[in-house]
Amino acid sequence: MIRFRDATEPDLSSVVTLLADDELGGGREDAGPPLPGAYTEGFRRMVAQGGRIILMLDEDQIVGCLQMHVLHGVSTRSMARAQVEGVRVASTHRGGGLGAQLLAEAIREARAAGCGLVQLTTNLSRTDAQRFYRRLGFAQSHAGLKLAL
Repeated sequence: MIRFRDATEPDLSSVVTLLADDELGGGREDAGPPLPGAYTEGFRRMVAQGGRIILMLDEDQIVGCLQMHVLHGVSTRSMARAQVEGVRVASTHRGGGLGAQLLAEAIREARAAGCGLVQLTTNLSRTDAQRFYRRLGFAQSHAGLKLAL
């Protein structure tokens, strides 16, 4: 039985393990043990800014997660938008439709928060992820650029 809930600090080790559970994440995340304190600090700051991590559970096992922030601004008639990042389903659970359920939950939550759109980015090397997002109705409407500091 799949269910969703917001992550709490004790869930961070499982979240970081999910983030590290692929080729790109394995090279940039450090799931420990011990879990580096930077993750706890980052989580606290994210929550203080209104962000959250939505967990997907199968029974009591965390099998997926994503980060979501509701962004408010002035452009586009002050339309709120949900920024989704760090979408992961455990490698042992991929291919069974759980990713679509996880994104559907994020879309429901974004609508409930009054958002007019959901936006996300994915690394250009993640061609499977790009196909997945397009199948769910996401369109590449903008060119995303990043500047590493």
